[in-house]
Amino acid sequence: MQDIYEEVKTPYKYGLLLLPEAGMTYDCPSVFRHGDRWYMLYVQFDGMGYETYLAESDDLLVWNRTGKILTRTGTGWDANQAAGFIALQDTTWAGRNELLKHDDVYWLSYIGGALPGLEKEPLAIGLASTSRPEEPAEWTRIEHNPVLHRDQPNARAFEAQTLYKSTVILDENKTLGHPFVMYYNGKQKGEWVERIGMALSDDMVHWQRHGDGPVVDNGSGISGDPQLVRIGEVWVMFYFGATYRPKAFDTFACSHDLERWTKWDGPDLIEPSEPWDDVFAHKPWVIKHDGVVYHFYCAVGDKGRTIALATSEDMGRSALTGPRRQSE
Repeated sequence: MQDIYEEVKTPYKYGLLLLPEAGMTYDCPSVFRHGDRWYMLYVQFDGMGYETYLAESDDLLVWNRTGKILTRTGTGWDANQAAGFIALQDTTWAGRNELLKHDDVYWLSYIGGALPGLEKEPLAIGLASTSRPEEPAEWTRIEHNPVLHRDQPNARAFEAQTLYKSTVILDENKTLGHPFVMYYNGKQKGEWVERIGMALSDDMVHWQRHGDGPVVDNGSGISGDPQLVRIGEVWVMFYFGATYRPKAFDTFACSHDLERWTKWDGPDLIEPSEPWDDVFAHKPWVIKHDGVVYHFYCAVGDKGRTIALATSEDMGRSALTGPRRQSE
């Protein structure tokens, strides 16, 4: 575990990457490579609900917003919420970070909900696909949505209230008997406790829950927003914690079999420390490129709720962040 920590730690906060317009917030970055450019899905909240947008970059440091890729439908189960996150990214640590195809298209999973407002319950998990992930154009939702929701008969106690962010990986070895593995956090009915559980699929459309309970549980507060990479023979799950210790922060857990996870109990990977992330520093997306680890996260502080970056090497300071503090 200590070796993994040394490999993934990002002590240098580069700062903010995107600043939302007045009345808006940004959330939940997921970053991938396509062709010769970098792309980021991120979630925008406008007071009514979530929608998903695309940004692009040449260097992972300077990002330009390009447009919307997942819109609220206005009707049905996802009428007012559509928060998307890339799926089937190559999980090889320090690899290409590209998206993998299934049925000749690229995929995302998303949180959908019918009610307006911030994460108004119940929320469920849907899937969408595209042949052109680099374009700011609407992704196509599958007909089988939602694929997971709280009212299904096999829903477990930890997800009986609502479901939150998910990540889907391709496990070519079929360690658990199926090629597609989803991790997501759910909230228990009657109390604000979120834990991470898992589901399995053969086709990306039909999903079966795996196990009797969660795979990551810190007993109270929130454990959520998982992202997976594979470092050598070890699976690493980045996730955020909140309220079982002060504020919100990013940490990780490790596994050899995708279902039994050992939680890191050392220093946080990211924690509040700057004016622009002193409320929350959380919701990780971590990649390694050209020898540098890039840790994208949601920062909440004096600039509102937006997207920030920390790195394993000193990359300077983002122009959006402002001057360094006197003590630096």
